[in-house]
Amino acid sequence: MDLHTSDLSDAFDDRAHILVPMLHDFGGISRFHGPISTVKCFEDNSLVCAALEEPGQDRVLVIDGGGSLRCALLGDRIVALAARNGWAGILVYGCIRDSEAVAQTPIGVKAMATHPRKSVKRGVGERDVAVHFGGVVFTPGHFVYADADGVLVSETVLSLG
Repeated sequence: MDLHTSDLSDAFDDRAHILVPMLHDFGGISRFHGPISTVKCFEDNSLVCAALEEPGQDRVLVIDGGGSLRCALLGDRIVALAARNGWAGILVYGCIRDSEAVAQTPIGVKAMATHPRKSVKRGVGERDVAVHFGGVVFTPGHFVYADADGVLVSETVLSLG
């Protein structure tokens, strides 16, 4: 992707929503974009796994983990599965683990922090609902753009030139 969030912000300030700086890069790719798919869960990654088992079709999975810093919602195996299944990236309002292996995987991953503890698996959560964190609403079907400078969300595809 040759699109940079700073350029998109300049060109589309009236319709681009910018996430407050709260997520850090952990994946092997730092710049990614695509249509949004969501999971809302709290310390249970069952629906995260189910989502990433699907063909990604260059989508970005946005995980609203409630900002929990008590366990990880993603690890190396799930991130590798997402990369194999064609997901463009993953945003996690929560933690990941296995960060060294995740950094070697060719997919964008942004999260708040790392934590060594895995999540529970009770099948609790919601799929493809609008989620809100960091001052932005992530609506399934809208578009997210991410790079080293931040995360930007738009209702429509953004293009320069």
